[in-house]
Amino acid sequence: MKHSFFLLSLLFFLPLQASSEELNVLFIGNSYTGRHTLSQVVKEMAEVGNPGLQFKVSTVIYGGRTLKDHWRLGTQHIINQHAVAKEEIKATVDALKEASKDSKDKYAPAGLKRQVALLENYPPSREKWDIIVLQSYRDDLDGDDSPYMQYAPKYAKLAKAQGARVILYVTTPTTQNAQTISSTPDKTPILKKSKSIAKLANSINANVAPMALIAHRSQSQRPDLPLRFINDAHLNQTLSYMSACALYAAIFNKSPVGLPITEVTDIRFLEGDKTKDRDGLPITKVFSNKDRADLQHIAWQGYREFQKLRVN
Repeated sequence: MKHSFFLLSLLFFLPLQASSEELNVLFIGNSYTGRHTLSQVVKEMAEVGNPGLQFKVSTVIYGGRTLKDHWRLGTQHIINQHAVAKEEIKATVDALKEASKDSKDKYAPAGLKRQVALLENYPPSREKWDIIVLQSYRDDLDGDDSPYMQYAPKYAKLAKAQGARVILYVTTPTTQNAQTISSTPDKTPILKKSKSIAKLANSINANVAPMALIAHRSQSQRPDLPLRFINDAHLNQTLSYMSACALYAAIFNKSPVGLPITEVTDIRFLEGDKTKDRDGLPITKVFSNKDRADLQHIAWQGYREFQKLRVN
C-alpha cells in the first residue's frame, strides 16, 4: 500500500521545474487567505524561488466562510469556468437573487455579483487553472465526517478534470497562541486531525500546507513567538509568513529555506492609524535573519512531518 501510494503520486510530488513558465493559481478561502494578502506573499516566494516563473494569482474570498458556503455561492463555477454550462450559472444566479432578499444573508449579494459577472462574460476566454488552493476553516475538526472532507473532493474533481493540481491549505484557528507560552500544547488532537487530512489528501491526490502541525512545531521550538493577534482573533504576521512558506513547500515540494522574503503586511489596521496593526504594532512585520530562517525551517519540517503521516 505504501509503495502504491508513492507510485501513484510520484509526478505530483516531484519538485516543479519553473523556468520561463506560467502558473495560473486560484486561492479559495476566507480571511485566513485574505489577511496579509497571503496569496501575494506566496507569489513573491514562488517567483523569487523559481526564476523565470510567472505566478498569476486569483482569489475568491468570503469572510468567515467554508468550502460548503463557497459551493452555495457558486465558487465551483469559477473553478470550472472554462467548461461550465450557461444554465448552471443562471440557476446559481436565480438562487442567489432569492437568497439576497434575506437581509441576514450578507454573503449572497457578493456571490450574486460574482456570478452575474461570470454570466455576462459568458463564454469565458481565460485559460484553465494550473493550481487550486482550498482553505479550511473550522470545518475540518470532526475527522472524516467534517464538511471539509466532504466538499474538498467536489472541488478537486473539477480541478482534476482540467489537469489542475490541488493544494489543501489546512488552517489552525483553534490552536493559535496570542501570548508567549511556557509549555508546548498537547499534540494528540493535532495528530488526529492531521491523519484525517492525510487520508483526504491521499484520496484526491492533493498536497497539503499542514498549519496545525507547523504551528505546534513553532510553539515547541519558538514559544516566544505568538501566532495570533491579541485584539483580533486572526493569524498574525508570523503565522501568515509560515503559512506562505508551507504553501510554497506544498506547491513546489521543495524547501522555502533561504528565500529572501523578509516581511509581511496586514490589511487590517488599528482604528485611525494605518501604520499600526490591530495590536498597535507596526502593520508591516520585518523578520530578523534568525526569525526568518527559523520560520522557514519550522514550516519545512512541519511539511515533511505531514508527508510521513501520509504513508503510515
